[in-house]
Amino acid sequence: MAEHKHGTMDTRVHEKTFEGFMKVTAGSVGVILVLLVLLAIFGA
Repeated sequence: MAEHKHGTMDTRVHEKTFEGFMKVTAGSVGVILVLLVLLAIFGA
């Protein structure tokens, strides 16, 4: 097994992936909220 020293892991890729995930999640929530408002207004 490879040696691992605490605090030496490079997390740049992980942080970039998480940032993308949060953008997609926030966008999806926004679209869902708009659709719910439109459904409430037009009574579908």
